[in-house]
Amino acid sequence: MNVFPGRQLDALARLTVSIRLAVSALVLTAILLTAALSSLLWWRTAEATSRQLASTINEQIVAAVRKEVAAIVAEAHAAHTAIRTLFLQNVLDTREADKREFVFLSQLQSQATISWVAFGWPDGSFFAAHKLGDGHLEMMEISLTDHPGQRRVDEYDVVPGDIEFASRRFEPTGFRVAERSWFKTGIAASGPQWFRVAEHPIGERPSIAFAGPIDVYQERQGVLAIIIEYTRLARFLSQLEVGRTGAAFILDDGGELVAAPDKDADELHAAHGEQQLLPLAQMALATAGGKGRTEAWRGRLTANHAAYEVALTPLPFPGWSLATVIPEAEFLGPVETTLRRLIAGLAVGAVLAAVASAMLARSVIAAPLSRVVGELRHVETFALEQVRRHPSRLKEIASLSGAIAEMAAGLSAFRKFIPADLVRSLLRQGVEAKPGGAIQELSVMFVDIAGFTGLSERMGDRVVPLLSRYLDLASEAVVANGGTIDKFIGDAVMAFWGAPRPQRDHALSCCRAALDCQRAIAQSGLANDLGHALQIRIGINSGRMLVGNIGSELRLNYTVIGDAVNVASRLEGANKSYGTQILIGEATERLARGAILAREIDSIAVYGREEGFSVYELVGIAGEESSEETGWIGRYEQGLANYRARRFAAALADFEAVLKQRGHDRPAELMRERCRQLAEVAPNAAWRPVAALTK
Repeated sequence: MNVFPGRQLDALARLTVSIRLAVSALVLTAILLTAALSSLLWWRTAEATSRQLASTINEQIVAAVRKEVAAIVAEAHAAHTAIRTLFLQNVLDTREADKREFVFLSQLQSQATISWVAFGWPDGSFFAAHKLGDGHLEMMEISLTDHPGQRRVDEYDVVPGDIEFASRRFEPTGFRVAERSWFKTGIAASGPQWFRVAEHPIGERPSIAFAGPIDVYQERQGVLAIIIEYTRLARFLSQLEVGRTGAAFILDDGGELVAAPDKDADELHAAHGEQQLLPLAQMALATAGGKGRTEAWRGRLTANHAAYEVALTPLPFPGWSLATVIPEAEFLGPVETTLRRLIAGLAVGAVLAAVASAMLARSVIAAPLSRVVGELRHVETFALEQVRRHPSRLKEIASLSGAIAEMAAGLSAFRKFIPADLVRSLLRQGVEAKPGGAIQELSVMFVDIAGFTGLSERMGDRVVPLLSRYLDLASEAVVANGGTIDKFIGDAVMAFWGAPRPQRDHALSCCRAALDCQRAIAQSGLANDLGHALQIRIGINSGRMLVGNIGSELRLNYTVIGDAVNVASRLEGANKSYGTQILIGEATERLARGAILAREIDSIAVYGREEGFSVYELVGIAGEESSEETGWIGRYEQGLANYRARRFAAALADFEAVLKQRGHDRPAELMRERCRQLAEVAPNAAWRPVAALTK
């Protein structure tokens, strides 16, 4: 009875060996059959393969070039339409130099392929913005009244997100816009059209221009032209891979070269690309005749005992054709050599491949992938602590396993941080998700709604939409100025600057955010249940404070703590006493001095502190308001100096003058009452000009 099971096991073993042999035989047969069929079909398919590869590459190149040319045409149309609309709607006058410069420069910066934005007047005056490569711009003006015979040139440097004035010069010029064909035709035309342009104020620059008249109130003002230099096309062609030694050219309807590949070509550097294959492209255009200009044409040409695949395709610009020239040897030669080596290699390695294929696939691919799938299951169930990294001899599988492990680590850290933007910033900087911090000089801001307690009692749950809108506006102001939102405490917003990313001007950025928040709330039209505009109070202070992950191992908060933070909170509340909206500490005023407009309100000792310090009202950003509008600040601070020097009568006169100029100013009223009291009853020697906040 024990023999039968043994025979079953032997049969199973023999069956297993037979299956392996069958798999090896199938692999071996497939390899040999493939080799035989490849040898038989090679000579018939080699030429077709070559042409198909050339056709595929050509189609890709044609699609890319047609897309680029169409984009250039569209950008030119869009730029012309945008500027023309500004003129037609009388938003911009053709003679308004400052606005005109801004609009023209903005179009150059926003449209990568545009080289010129130019405008010519019927009296012969000319103005243009010209791109000088990717790093410079120039504005030029030729006036028949100011500096006749001279060309004024203002050059600018392009910096990230802006431009900076570099230099101005005057050069003699003989350029006359009225003599240019695009101007003469455009001034008499009913709408914009395309022109070929060669001569510019700076010399010969082969280009195309989309130019047309500008009419305002049925009066023709001049001609607006959007110009693209051919060098931009040359640079684009250099980015295309036309085989290893092929090339692509853009030709006009006369067979003349428009652009050949040149990666260094721009408005400063003329195109000098490789043109060895250009005669073949021109030969193809002549051979195709009119067909090559209106529809796709493909042919085979020979030169110097070599064959080339040449294709012509019309482009979305009148009269332009794309010519691609690819040597046939690039396809036939490598394919033939590779196939011969492949057949020989298949004959030698067929048996080894059949035996090793199953084992290799299992050990190198199937098993590692199964382990990686298991880790994905852990991620799916959010069991992140169980995810492990698995090494593999295949780079892709090893990278996938590593990426899954890093993703799990990132998700694990993400659970400990709020908000998400702060988490991403901390992860990019490598900040570990564990308690800890460091002392840094930062700026902190508290924003609160005036009278929110009573407002919430009166409105009940109807206060939620109002509060949500207010928090949105405050958050947008903080984020727009590079701040980090710490937390929301009811209607209060706490934010800080200078961490986790260092900011040299953290105090100024904090002040800008406060002003933006104040402005946004005022412009939003938010009102309480009584119909009164929503009022906010903001306190700002700068100083050394502890910043880092505060909390436990289970839950962390990236926040700031310290005396400077407490002072900022007290300053927010002090607005109520002084009738102000934004109060900043003396450290903030010192760090942002010169960039902000502020007045010193008083010396105060906040609740919980005995020593006094100066507190300032943030009025605005320096330079945004005239001296006439802010002259009262100096008079107020003069009164404050007299008050501190016990010259109460003089101080009273100063504060009265401030109130006369402003009509209403709660700090001046408060100081006036103090001066009146102290003038009636002189203070003793122990008196200090420091106001103590008792709550």
